Amino acid sequence: MRVPQGWAKARFTLFVTLAAAAVFVVLTALNLNEWATIGGGFIPARLTYGNDADLAPFWLTPLTASFLHANVLHLFFNLLILIFCGRPTEAVIGTPGMAILYLLGAYAAAAAQYAADPNSIVPMIGASGAISAVLGAYAVLFGRNKVKIASPRLAVLLNALWLMAAWVVLQLIVGVTFANAGIGVAIAAHIGGFAVGLILANPLLLFRYRRA
Repeated sequence: MRVPQGWAKARFTLFVTLAAAAVFVVLTALNLNEWATIGGGFIPARLTYGNDADLAPFWLTPLTASFLHANVLHLFFNLLILIFCGRPTEAVIGTPGMAILYLLGAYAAAAAQYAADPNSIVPMIGASGAISAVLGAYAVLFGRNKVKIASPRLAVLLNALWLMAAWVVLQLIVGVTFANAGIGVAIAAHIGGFAVGLILANPLLLFRYRRA
């Protein structure tokens, strides 16, 4: 599948990119990053212990957390991957499909992180969980399937499993590297988001063209 060019068919990707950048700039200018992280970040322990005293309702924090970033590098690398993978993915599955993918990716990432550490009081922030879903869909839609077997469906499944395994290993390496530097990485969230992207890529593609 050829990668489309331009932004005309990637309005949701553009919106998320500009919104995340604007939120970071405003919060930094007002020195409210720490306040926003606690109030809008995803904190697993809030569900475990029923603590809902923070600013954003707990059920909304998987989404609000995706628009919060720790620093410029965190924001830059997330948006770089979003722009690179989101624009062609949205052009193929459509803007409604992209919105569904991003939203479900954010919530799947939060669910995976909760399952990994339900007692954690550390806020999870960043769009990387939702973007992992976009990356997973991009890998399915634009990746070259090198598995040579008779059944096309089985070939797609094996290719998806290979992509998932590679992503898990990469996240484990990244997690260990950043942990040694004293920086936490939500590995489970990345894996959960990526899995959703693998699962939803083809259904969202079919949904778009069946509506056409």
